Amino acid sequence: MGVPNVQSAAPGESHSTDVIIIGAGPCGLFAVFELGLLGIKAHVIDIQDKPGGQCAELYPEKPILDIPGIPAITGADLVARLMEQIAPFKAVFHLGEMADALEPTGEGWRLKTDLGTAINARVIVVAAGGGSFTPKRPPIPGIEAYEGKSVFYAVRQREAFAGRTLVIAGGGDSALDWTLNLEPIAKRITLLHRRNEFRAAPESVERMRALVAAGRVDLKIAEIRGLEGADGLIAGVASSDGVIPCDRLLAFYGLTMKLGPIADFGLRLTEDRIGVDTEKFETSVPGIFCIGDMASYPGKLKLILSGFHEAALMSHGAFHYVFPDRKLKFQHTTSAKELQRTVVGAAPSE
Repeated sequence: MGVPNVQSAAPGESHSTDVIIIGAGPCGLFAVFELGLLGIKAHVIDIQDKPGGQCAELYPEKPILDIPGIPAITGADLVARLMEQIAPFKAVFHLGEMADALEPTGEGWRLKTDLGTAINARVIVVAAGGGSFTPKRPPIPGIEAYEGKSVFYAVRQREAFAGRTLVIAGGGDSALDWTLNLEPIAKRITLLHRRNEFRAAPESVERMRALVAAGRVDLKIAEIRGLEGADGLIAGVASSDGVIPCDRLLAFYGLTMKLGPIADFGLRLTEDRIGVDTEKFETSVPGIFCIGDMASYPGKLKLILSGFHEAALMSHGAFHYVFPDRKLKFQHTTSAKELQRTVVGAAPSE
């Protein structure tokens, strides 16, 4: 099941909304739904280039067995279903951006990203899983001098690699996906992996091997030993099987999770987790909430279904910041006809 189209905003622009959700994993996506049921609009920020968080990056093909009512579902399919569920609420996504700075305003908060986007909102919701995903750096001496110039760990603008001679290193979904997506526009691509088995989706591996057989992509089974070049501009990748000429290296060696700039938001932290109450999952700072793996409280279970519960209670707490002059009248979705019109397009006949 593919992920539906995402309503994305261009980086560097200014926006206003009701709630900013930091993190587009399952809990962040379900928060869009719970907020939407209460008439609350949301923008979602995530450092990755697609929604899904750990489900999309770490186990897209792994069965998840504890989603109520669904005996088994893969991480990728769960993300797709959540995206379908939140579609009526038209959340705006800022993908490939990291929440970088937060400051209070007279009516709430102003959040800035590392790409210059600025968003004003009444409420902040941290749903960042274990923290910001940080790419693992290959153990190559001197690689830091090339980073951001000719060595990259993510693709933020596909067109930046048009006409380039690329080495794509790695054997997972990201390496295979970008080999397939960049092949039509790159001058030449060499996929470099230390063994001839891949951890990517079987369909992607099959398509890659078809391109190799057709002579459109080179496949090199070897390990990276070093880089050749000067002044931050790569000229080749030295491997255990010789030097591969290139002018760009894309290295996909997995991800680690770090708290990142969220640590500077002034929140009460407990072992790199954010302390919350269990009534509405508000942090020590009024107007900032936290749900999912990042939230810390007695009895916490790091389960997706726990995060869904936290999102429901958080949305009720957020309501009073977004609509301070209104009384929240909670209705079950089975009895609220207006909600059913929003979600399914029409209320059932009485």
